[in-house]
Amino acid sequence: MRIKIKLQSKASAYFYTTYKSKEKKPGKLSFRKYDPITRKHELFEESKIK
Repeated sequence: MRIKIKLQSKASAYFYTTYKSKEKKPGKLSFRKYDPITRKHELFEESKIK
């Protein structure tokens, strides 16, 4: 089963949305992705979609 998640930037309020498999990745995801607000690659961590 795939669920929709939000990847929230640690440096600003920018976020990406994506899907992940709960069976293959049971923990929280974290990626270094581009943040257009700070114009740098920043750490993005998984958070709940409200």
